[in-house]
Amino acid sequence: MKRMGNWIAAAVVLAAVGVLAWRFWPVSTLSEAEMAAIYAAPLAVPEGPVAVYHLGHSLVGRDMPAMLAQAGGHGYASQLGWGASLMNHWQGAVPGFAEENLAPGFRPVLEALDSGAYPVVVLTEMVELRDAVRWHDSGNYLAKWALRARSANPEARIYLYETWHRLDDPDGWSARVKADLPGLWEAEVLRPAVAQAGAIYVSPGGQVMAAVAAEAEAGKVPGMTGAGNLFADEIHFNDTGAWLMAMTHYAVIYGVSPEGLPAQLPRVDGVLAGAPSEEAALAMQRVVWRVVTSYALTGVKSAPQGSTDVAE
Repeated sequence: MKRMGNWIAAAVVLAAVGVLAWRFWPVSTLSEAEMAAIYAAPLAVPEGPVAVYHLGHSLVGRDMPAMLAQAGGHGYASQLGWGASLMNHWQGAVPGFAEENLAPGFRPVLEALDSGAYPVVVLTEMVELRDAVRWHDSGNYLAKWALRARSANPEARIYLYETWHRLDDPDGWSARVKADLPGLWEAEVLRPAVAQAGAIYVSPGGQVMAAVAAEAEAGKVPGMTGAGNLFADEIHFNDTGAWLMAMTHYAVIYGVSPEGLPAQLPRVDGVLAGAPSEEAALAMQRVVWRVVTSYALTGVKSAPQGSTDVAE
């Protein structure tokens, strides 16, 4: 009996070591040169509207996908949660699932992806992103979702929606937006996933938010003074911010400038959202196109030499 007890104890220790090794063992990733080669050529522009599936949380929200669908003339569906990670969605343990998925666009993610009905799938990770990377195995679960989508639709385009942290982040909001793109979104989430699942493109939401905020602070967006004009609280966008993210996704998915699209779009309930002025909308749309076309990982044709590729 004593010997059997020792065997059991040893098995428990080995199992624990295995769990720790799985969590902390270096994940296969790609070099900068390998990444550059994958994203060297831009994506072909879709010939018409493409159905879009959104998986995420409140920085996706219920209204933004509806606004995007109005702008693009396409169908869409989503699954959301409260601060939900990609791992939460995969494991079916999504905080706020019942509350967040009452909107008409809800479709369970496995049913949606397995249908193969969505040529475009937009995924995002929870924030705090440092915690997501450390505890929620972000790169691995991004790869799992990409592979799941492509198992039913091999031609599906997968996008990682880059978001942001709180405006009162102690490291500085704009500083984190700038640093987190290469340091976390690319290095810790995207590269390990691309190594497993192939090309995954980026919708640079955080970069657009920060670039528009900087333009507003410089007096270049009529009627706006900074990031506060885009947010309802310290992290969630208001109607203008939701519209701006819809413009960003539109530019990335369709590969064309959002300039000239309506400054006011309906929310998911059909009620028109609050809107920037026509002049402010045009200024923001131009920033969207500048950011999107100067960042190769969007898959959109590069802008002329001299454009900036991240928020300043």
